[in-house]
Amino acid sequence: MGVLSGLKPEKVFTYFEEIARIPHGSGNVEAISDYLAGFARERGLYYIQDEVKNVIIVKEASPGYEQEPALILQGHMDMVAVHKPELTIDMTREPLKLAVEGDRIYAEGTSLGGDDGIAVAYALALLDDDTLRHPRLEVVITVDEEVGMDGARAIDLSMLQGHRLLNLDSEEEGIFLTSCAGGARIRCAVDLSKQCREMTGEIYELTVGGLQGGHSGAEIHKERGNSNLLMARLLQKLAGSIRAGLCGCEGGLADNAIPRVTKARVLVEKEDEADFRDLVARYDAVLRDELATKDPEVSVTAASQGTGMERCLTGDGLRRAADYLYSLPCGVQAMSADVPGLVETSLNLGILKVCDGIVEAEFSVRSCVDSSKQALLDKVQALTALAGGRCEVTGDYPGWAYRVDSPLRDKMIALYEEMYGEKPRVEAIHAGLECGILASKISDLDGISFGPNMYDIHTTEETLSISSTQRVWEYLVRLLETKG
Repeated sequence: MGVLSGLKPEKVFTYFEEIARIPHGSGNVEAISDYLAGFARERGLYYIQDEVKNVIIVKEASPGYEQEPALILQGHMDMVAVHKPELTIDMTREPLKLAVEGDRIYAEGTSLGGDDGIAVAYALALLDDDTLRHPRLEVVITVDEEVGMDGARAIDLSMLQGHRLLNLDSEEEGIFLTSCAGGARIRCAVDLSKQCREMTGEIYELTVGGLQGGHSGAEIHKERGNSNLLMARLLQKLAGSIRAGLCGCEGGLADNAIPRVTKARVLVEKEDEADFRDLVARYDAVLRDELATKDPEVSVTAASQGTGMERCLTGDGLRRAADYLYSLPCGVQAMSADVPGLVETSLNLGILKVCDGIVEAEFSVRSCVDSSKQALLDKVQALTALAGGRCEVTGDYPGWAYRVDSPLRDKMIALYEEMYGEKPRVEAIHAGLECGILASKISDLDGISFGPNMYDIHTTEETLSISSTQRVWEYLVRLLETKG
């Protein structure tokens, strides 16, 4: 028996657990894609598996629904695969270890992949149930959404009949999303290898950690600590007052996840060791005070690794690296003037690496205003050029514009009010969704994004609400069987 056996809706959780057994982090989607194609073959359903491993599965309308307009159900098969630093696991090969606590499902020591495994589970449960009443269902499951929406950009949707879209990639029940920001990824590299030299001294592992992290679209407005940015700030202080060298640095696992832990390997001259320890202690106290409400568990530590000689950035090289990283913008850049409380423009320094004097920084940039997004990309490129580096912009995707006239939205709101006695919230979000890309491929697309309650997605604390999953399933089934 599976860990989720007995939970309702049974088929949804059965498929969710099956998906969890298949490693499916972004860039590692071949196995999950083949599983989906096999699912369709076994049931005699028409399917397409394209070159990049996107999967489309079609189920014809049930009796009496042949004249209803086709409906597109969409989600993505990849997940942000992160694990706790102390956990030894290869998430490209090993399954998730699911567990249940009260109303929530989580994975032991890793992210859960509810984003967007629950969309896949919903779709498979619908396709596998011949008792349900529904129009023609066109299930579109894309790859590598979490690393730039690569699958959505590559997919050919010309064979679809539907012009109504249910995107099942949202994380808050009772909220219907109708527009979202566009975004891009930018990778920056500054080669300071000529500034490296051999140095002898006391070696320390610096750690900025204890942070909550989170999704850079859904939680950037909470202004939680970004461990990469906080490490850059510490290195900048270090470069200005201590004779030290930077041997290496690494933090963050995905450009769109706010990093929780960043580690640096530094070498300190013996005579400056006491000052170094004092600087770290003072910085730890400063951050605990600054982030007392936003990130109360923040910590800065320095663990001695003994005496040694290593090649590292020192002197002017260390200062240039630290100044460059510290000068880069990060976090909320502008709030929307049209939608109260909505972030308009932001960026997240999600991945940081310094190795052999080469400084690499990777950002997720988002904005609901295309010109503001481009301006922010230009700013990062300009700062990097001043530091002698270069940038590469990838994964640029459009925003999803609000549709004033939406019969699908009207229908969904009326049904929700009928079932639950209250109206859902209709909102725009700062996080990116594939709807904008899909709308550019399907004329007159009328879409809504919704889903069950999930918490702390893209982190090792990610959970999925069982009761919310059941309510959204019941709503989805009613929506499909409601004609018109």
